[in-house]
Amino acid sequence: MHTTDAITKAYAVLDGGTLSEALARELIETPREYAMDLYSLANKVRLSVQQKFDACTIINAKSGGCTEDCAFCAQSASHQADIDTYPLLSEEKILEKAREAKASGASAFSIVTSGNGYKTPNREFEKIISAIRRIRAEVGIAMHVSLGILGDETLRMLKDADVSMIHHNLETAPSFFPNICTTHTIGERIETVRRAKALGMAVCSGGIIGLGETPAQRVELAFTLKGLDVDSIPINVLNAIEGTRVTAAPISIREIINTVAVFRLVNPRMTIKIAAGRETALGDWQGLVFNAGANSMLIGGYLTTCGRSITADQGLIRSLTGF
Repeated sequence: MHTTDAITKAYAVLDGGTLSEALARELIETPREYAMDLYSLANKVRLSVQQKFDACTIINAKSGGCTEDCAFCAQSASHQADIDTYPLLSEEKILEKAREAKASGASAFSIVTSGNGYKTPNREFEKIISAIRRIRAEVGIAMHVSLGILGDETLRMLKDADVSMIHHNLETAPSFFPNICTTHTIGERIETVRRAKALGMAVCSGGIIGLGETPAQRVELAFTLKGLDVDSIPINVLNAIEGTRVTAAPISIREIINTVAVFRLVNPRMTIKIAAGRETALGDWQGLVFNAGANSMLIGGYLTTCGRSITADQGLIRSLTGF
């Protein structure tokens, strides 16, 4: 099928239709001369269903020493990356960062910890619950968490503490996952998402592009997330950190924005968030992703790498039309 025919066929999404995996695989390979047509369609879909813009920020509340061997992650104990490592931060430090997040204009604040997760409660997990309760009472910002693989009991405790969203990335397509991690399976990640959804919790789950996966595998991830009915999809772009074992070549700006547009068309009603790696990978083209289907941004830095200043990101948000 010619690219223009594929884009024309994809306009069915505007009328409530769905994109097939075969058509999505064609669209994600859209060449430069037709790229703006694809982005325009994705933006129309975004405007038709979800015009609001969300910005959230995170705190790396426990860094390094992780027992998992995720190839891209500087926090894995199997790597020799030059990062700060520390145990769970104090409750007061976490509250301080939550106050800063609210003052910056973030709509949500997420506590992130390194490690496999909390399948059952322990003392450290109870400290996190205590911090969440205080943030909700004293700061009043929406609370998200990214705490790894979770069990039914720990998920219920988070829900009872008024956590509004669980963040748990699948990281990549199921068919590619064994290439980036051997210490747990993608099935364990999927099960955490399913448990959270079964409890009626909102879920933020996406992945990293540029790990060495094919464009077709990016489409596979988009459809896997659609099948799980997640609420928000963060798209990170690999910013390879020295000391980790990912060696994939950087992907192009067109590949990144094509991916954002196709994720919007596959998942028209979900929040599409551009997250880590956007500054390095997109440079002056960051704004284009928000006119190609994205409607959310992670601001204020990431886990082991710095982002732009919050002021710069706020300026970008204000400059975007349609938000």
